[in-house]
Amino acid sequence: MKFSEIEKQHLLKAWIVLSFAFAVLYSSIISTEFILYFIMSLLTVGLGFLLHELAHKYVAQKYGCWAEFRADDRMLMFTVISAFLGFLFAAPGAVFIHGNVTTERNGKISVAGPLTNIVLSLIFLGMMILQLPGIIGTALLFGYRINAFIALFNMIPIMNFDGKKIIKWNKIIYFSTVIVSAVLVFLPVGEILF
Repeated sequence: MKFSEIEKQHLLKAWIVLSFAFAVLYSSIISTEFILYFIMSLLTVGLGFLLHELAHKYVAQKYGCWAEFRADDRMLMFTVISAFLGFLFAAPGAVFIHGNVTTERNGKISVAGPLTNIVLSLIFLGMMILQLPGIIGTALLFGYRINAFIALFNMIPIMNFDGKKIIKWNKIIYFSTVIVSAVLVFLPVGEILF
């Protein structure tokens, strides 16, 4: 994959702001646990966000398209504000694509992101079976839940979300992805494994 310097800057900015917002949501910014949640967010949310966007980019480039991520400063600001208000509306930006993009190709490019988060969520879940103690166990649970949330959130079929493009292409794949994401989000994992 090819990256411009601007794209690298935008990915880094979105990664840091998104991680900060999740840390704010799950802890008090004036508490000692904020630093811990920020580091966990960088590793779990950041990994989920970065791989989600890179999956879009990879599939688009496989189709011979130009594809680059651009952060949306207004949406990044809204993401942080929403975290301080006790909920999270995370839409830090998008991979912009130019080239021969049919409805089918656009659907496949779009579904690559949520599928990546589903796979990450399952990896974190699988690692949780090891029942690692303390902060590592907490980070695995955090990574599991956040990636499941990112997958489901992106399936909302509005605006420029992945769900809108996927449902236009293939309703069976759309609803299958929504169901799997929703099961992961609402699975009472903490009660089962801890």
